[in-house]
Parts: sequence; C-alpha cells; structure tokens
Amino acid sequence: MNGTDRARRSTTSTDTEMSNQKLNQKSTDNMTIAAGTEHDRWTRVKGRLRSSVGEDVYSSWFARMDLEQISDDSVHLSVPTRFLKSWIQTHYAERVLSCWQAEVPQVHRIDLTVRTPVRAAAPAAKDAKAAEDRPAERNHAAADPRAVATVPVSASHEALGGSPLDPRLTFASFVSGRSNTLALAAARQVAEGRRGDPVMFNPLYIHAGVGLGKTHLLQAVTWAGNSSIERKVLYLTAEKFMYGFVAALKTQTALAFKEALRGIDVLVIDDLQFLQGKSTQAEFCHTLNALIDAGRQVVIAADRPPSDLESLDDRVRSRLAGGLVVEMGSLGEELRLEILKSRVAAARAHHASFDVPLPVLEYLAKAITHNGRDLEGAINRLLAHSKLNAQPVTLEMAEREVRDLVRPQEPRRVKIEDIQRGGARQYNVSRSDLLSSRRTANVVRPRQVAMYLAKTLTLRSLPEIGRRFGGRDHTTVLHAVRKIEALVAKDLALSDEVELLKRQLQE
Repeated sequence: MNGTDRARRSTTSTDTEMSNQKLNQKSTDNMTIAAGTEHDRWTRVKGRLRSSVGEDVYSSWFARMDLEQISDDSVHLSVPTRFLKSWIQTHYAERVLSCWQAEVPQVHRIDLTVRTPVRAAAPAAKDAKAAEDRPAERNHAAADPRAVATVPVSASHEALGGSPLDPRLTFASFVSGRSNTLALAAARQVAEGRRGDPVMFNPLYIHAGVGLGKTHLLQAVTWAGNSSIERKVLYLTAEKFMYGFVAALKTQTALAFKEALRGIDVLVIDDLQFLQGKSTQAEFCHTLNALIDAGRQVVIAADRPPSDLESLDDRVRSRLAGGLVVEMGSLGEELRLEILKSRVAAARAHHASFDVPLPVLEYLAKAITHNGRDLEGAINRLLAHSKLNAQPVTLEMAEREVRDLVRPQEPRRVKIEDIQRGGARQYNVSRSDLLSSRRTANVVRPRQVAMYLAKTLTLRSLPEIGRRFGGRDHTTVLHAVRKIEALVAKDLALSDEVELLKRQLQE
C-alpha cells in the first residue's frame, strides 16, 4: 500500500470516527431532550388533572403520585400506598388516562404501582457503608437509640397520612417517676404488642394537664410500633382527624377515609378534647367501635378524664371510660430534677462545653413547678445565654433568666367528679345517691351542698352542673345554690362543714 492509499484510509477512518461521535452526541442529546420532555409533559398533565378534579381532591389523592416512565403506549406511575393505588384505579383511572391522552395521544394504558420503602432506606444503607470508615461517628450513632430506623419509620408514618412526629419523643428520652409509672408501663405494653396478640387495654386513655408528657408517650408508642413492619401505627391529633374527615366529606371520599383508618393496627389520637362537630364525633365513635370490635388497639390522650369531656357524645364517653383510664399526675420535685438533668445531657450532645451546676438544677427543680415544657424552656435559655455571651451558668444568672417561669403556686383545679366523691364521703352517702332522684333528707342536703360547691369552685354553667347531677334542670341547681348560701350565713355548723370540704377539695 502506497502513501496515498494510507492517507486516504486514515482520512476515511477519521471521518467515520467523527461521524460516530456526532451520532453518539446526538443520541445523548435526544435522550436528554426526551427526559426533559417527559418531565414537562408530566407537569402539564398534573395541571390538567388539578383543573379537572379540583384542588382538594388533587391534594388528597394525586399530590404524591410520581411519573416513573413512558414506554410505547403506556405510562407508568407510582404512589406510596396500596390504598391510594386501589382508590385511584377504582375512581379516577379514566380521568388520569384522558389527561395523558390530551398531552400524548398514543397513550392507551396507565400502569399504577406502589413505591416500596426500599427507596427511602437506600440512602441510609449507603451512609452506613460510608460510616465504616468513620468509627467515631458510628459509635455516636450507636449510642443514640433514636437514630435507629428514624428515616424509614418517619417515611412510613407520613405515607399513612399521620401527623408529624418529633424524633426526640421516644421511650429512651422519657423520664419516668411516681406520677407517670403506670402510664409508661401501659404505653410500653401497647408498643411491644404484636399483630394477632389479644389486646389487654382497649382503649388506653391517658389524661393529664399541659406539659406533663402525654404527647411524648403517644409519639413514643408510634415510633416503637412503626419500627417493625409487622404493624401499622398511626398518630393523629384531633385536629388532623377532623381535617381529614371534613376534607373527605367535601370530596365525597368519606368511605375511603373510613376504610383507611379501620385498616390501622394501632390508632393513636392526641388532644381529644379538641374534637368538635356532631358528624365528626359520630365518625370518631364509629371508627373507635370498629377498631375495638376488630381487636385493633386504640390509644387516646386528653387533658381531662372521659367523664369531663362535656362536648363529646355520651356514647363516646362511655366507650372511652370502658378501657384503661390512666392519669399522669403533676411532676414531683425529684422528677423535675431528673428531667432537667436529661435535658442538659441532650444539649451537651451538641454543645460539649455546656454545663449547669447541680445547685442551679436544684433551684430550677424547686422553683419551676408548672410543667415539663417550662423546664425545657429554662434549659434552652441558660444554653442561649451561656453560648451567646460566653459566660458560665451561675445561680444568679439562672435566677435572672427564668424569673418569669417561676409562677405562684396555683390552687388545685377542682372537678365536679371530685366534689361529688368528697361530698358523698363526708355525708356518708354514695355518689349514685347524689345523682339519683331520691328526695330523702339525708340525700337532698348533701346534693345541694355539692351543687353549691360545683358553682363556687368550678367554672361550669348551671345547665352543665344540672346535667352532671343526674340531668337536672338549671333552676334546680340555682335553687340549691341560693338555699345553701342562705343557710351558711346563719348555720355555723353547716358553714364549718362546707369550708372543711372546700379545703379538702383544694388541697
């Protein structure tokens, strides 16, 4: 082969390579354009779907639907739960298909699949592999039990439509004491149960004042229960339950809402005292009955016992009282000190130099008596002052920073139930006698005294007091109040009896 032929072949080879490179580049560009086109098409289809079904329906059923791919005459979509898949296929399959055909006429089929939780867990697996080369970080993660399975549990709970969970509120971070031992034991028993086990306490009803740990326990149950794929635990605030039910009514999807709730293994409802509306309460009652009758667990928290939830229907109150009702009492000084120590330890995990001397913690435990949130707020203030001003925490500084949290001792909140029990005990009658229609002298006088104390020691209205005393009319209560007022003014023995009972109730 002469030089001219070699040059000609070399030129031909170079031209071929350049042509191949251009074809490859064009193919890559086409793939990029196609991907971009799919994304743009999906955005337009979602817009059509939103306009077609309305914002509320779209948010409820389609907001979490993703495009997987478009192939030939099919569009592959995915949703996070089997329930969503079933509902969309049953009620909106044709609507989704028509929206796609308006954008891509050759599409004749919609394939809907359920996304597996592996996707959410995959980054965690990659991080775990990378952490093998960082022993210090691995040890820190192992020391913190809250770090285990947080991402999958949170993603799973969110997919069920639950209220947001705080990763700090676990059993590991809950500080137990005499006032909450029973509630903690019952919550652990629920969290450790397995599907198919007989339900011991149903419903489990926990009540306490503000900031005493109800929400902490309920979220701990949810975290622990959802850490296993065996059971589905759903945490909802009463507000979230009401919003979901009302939205389902508006969009005519109430049946799906009911079916979704009744497929839960453990339903956890927080702040039940905020549940309002006759239809919402009726639905809650039906859901409660359906779950309990099916052997599913229900856990509820409120700021008062079932009998004091005047806004709830009698049937709901009766069903709630039929389970295990546990009160979480006020925080004793020892428990407050332990809570403060745990909060300082948690803060030190992120701020190693932060330290609060024991005398300061003892002062805070003695001075701040209202609730656990005030204790946490006090530690946050000391941390901010110490870090921002670069000063150590001292007793003088603590006294200055938390003075508005130191509240005067509030009198005990008296309940009508307590008045009825105390009056029955003092006059040697039964509580059922006070609520009955008996008119004998040994029952009428204690009943009138109890009504009088209910009016003077509580904020309940006359009609409400009458209802709590066996369904009496408000005029009966008014008569009792006026009669006892007149008798107390001139009967010294009765005045002493009433004052003694009043002091016992307020202690």
